[in-house]
Amino acid sequence: MAVQHDAAAGPVRDFRGYGRHIPRVRWPGDASLVVNIVLNYETGAEYSLLDGDDRNDSWGEYSYQIGPHVRDLGTETHFEFGSRSGIWRLARLFDRYQAPITIGACARGLERNPEVADWITEAGHDVIGHGYRWAENSEMTREEEREDLHRGIGVITELTGERPLGWYCRSFPSIHTRELIREEGGFLYDSDASNDELPYFVGAPSSPFLVVPYSKVYNDVRYLLSPTYSTPHDFFEHLRLAVDYLCDEAAAGEGARMMTVGLHERWSGQASRASAIRDFLEYVQDRTDVRLMRRVDIAQWWLDHHREWGSPASATASSSASGPAQANGASG
Repeated sequence: MAVQHDAAAGPVRDFRGYGRHIPRVRWPGDASLVVNIVLNYETGAEYSLLDGDDRNDSWGEYSYQIGPHVRDLGTETHFEFGSRSGIWRLARLFDRYQAPITIGACARGLERNPEVADWITEAGHDVIGHGYRWAENSEMTREEEREDLHRGIGVITELTGERPLGWYCRSFPSIHTRELIREEGGFLYDSDASNDELPYFVGAPSSPFLVVPYSKVYNDVRYLLSPTYSTPHDFFEHLRLAVDYLCDEAAAGEGARMMTVGLHERWSGQASRASAIRDFLEYVQDRTDVRLMRRVDIAQWWLDHHREWGSPASATASSSASGPAQANGASG
């Protein structure tokens, strides 16, 4: 994979966004807050010497990485917990609460465990494409990235019966990512940015493209990255406080918001950590001002209704067709 050196290429950065006066958004049911849970399914698509990569992955249970001259069996098995046990514990949980969620699926992972794709279809969850491999797009050439994109779309479509309508990368999108997504022509949105609490449009006013921001903050990655959660209750409290604050803002007339919660089967699928997700589901389902929604439904609602609340066709329009910087990439 080639490293990109043209720092001036790619999207134009936007530091203003909606500014002081955000759109007067009306969500379904007049909810103050819509919550989208994204369950990342990455196991089997991570870096692996067995798959011909030049490195071991380091996003298992420890951030420590052993050298690429030998297989890291410890990290391999941390990932395998997610596909063998963690995904099914969380699947049972979401089924029990009838919670609509989004699966951030790496296509190679679904190939290796097609039963997960069967569950996604049976449960009615939507898929946001997360790459064919769980690899850094910023290290790919343009052609490598295009191949990964098209291969991922094809596999997800074959296994779930529906093509993904959204896309996001592992951690760091390339300067070509959004251009390739738009070039492909079948996507409603991308989620590589983490720079807002509402969807927004990028590009020229004549051809706007929707961004539905992701979150690295409301994310179980903090079980791995410092400062870490001391207990799963810390994660639940982190999420609960965000819901309370966002709903209080809405009640004060400061506008409705969107909240993305990022989960991973290998982390939140552990029994103790799943308790945080259970408690969070119970909490938001008990609130009448909060609504759980699939990501594709949020995107479609925004596309269908944004003109009704005064959101311009391109809230962050610029001369660049690519919009705000993708340096704010989504953590997988």
